[in-house]
Amino acid sequence: MDIRTVGIVGAGQMGNGIAHVFALAGFDVLMNDISEDALNKAVALIDGNLERQVSRDKISAEAKAAAMGRIRTTTKLHELGPSDLIIEAATERETIKQAIFEDLLPHIQPHTILTSNTSSISITRLASRTDRPEKFMGFHFMNPVPVMQLVELIRGIATDEPTYRALLAVVEKLGKTAASAEDFPAFIVNRILMPMINEAVYTLYEGVGSVKSIDESLKLGANHPMGPLELADFIGLDTCLAIMNVLHDGLADTKYRPCPLLTKYVEAGWLGRKTQRGFYDYRGETPVPTR
Repeated sequence: MDIRTVGIVGAGQMGNGIAHVFALAGFDVLMNDISEDALNKAVALIDGNLERQVSRDKISAEAKAAAMGRIRTTTKLHELGPSDLIIEAATERETIKQAIFEDLLPHIQPHTILTSNTSSISITRLASRTDRPEKFMGFHFMNPVPVMQLVELIRGIATDEPTYRALLAVVEKLGKTAASAEDFPAFIVNRILMPMINEAVYTLYEGVGSVKSIDESLKLGANHPMGPLELADFIGLDTCLAIMNVLHDGLADTKYRPCPLLTKYVEAGWLGRKTQRGFYDYRGETPVPTR
């Protein structure tokens, strides 16, 4: 099918990035959030990020203006109903995602493809709560969306071939690269990445190294662009913990047990950059390790 209109649920870090790349690629985008303020901030952020691309000669001023003209916003979820493709990019909590899809179902078209940007939750289980499991897929973008080239495409047990092919074509139109993953906990990227981050937190917890020494070791010793604790702060420690819990619960293997120190940081509300404190304190001019 020819996908032209895209509805995005959630105007946060992932939602606004997804809106950015779809609008730039020529899709008409309708972005939804429960908060009008969040929508206004998202549009301003997209405008700023597109302007940065213009200043770096990545895109033209005309392309930016056209992209901004393709983005509309709404606080009413049902207004996404006419969209050809809907991408849920809400909080990484299954009950919230299920409620969103249940609220959408009475309003969507027979041809509408439903997707979730979940980083770890079962696509088969989410799809089973809808009226179209064959037209449901995982559509996992990496953060920051405008920069990262990869998109994970995850088929549920019932996803049909036309739906998969349609999303494969969308990824190509976005100028990104698709990696097909089977529907097992955390898929490919986070199945590998999150245990590494969790092990870095254990290394800190057990006193093997400090925040600074752990991050410097991986940056300089393994040529990683960011250290694992710095990356955890960027992702959000609550998200890291949620994914580790999905891995631990879904695969029943003790190697995925979340580090107690990661749990403690989340309990303290020290979630990383978004709360100004995590493994680093971001309230000053330069980040300072908290341990």
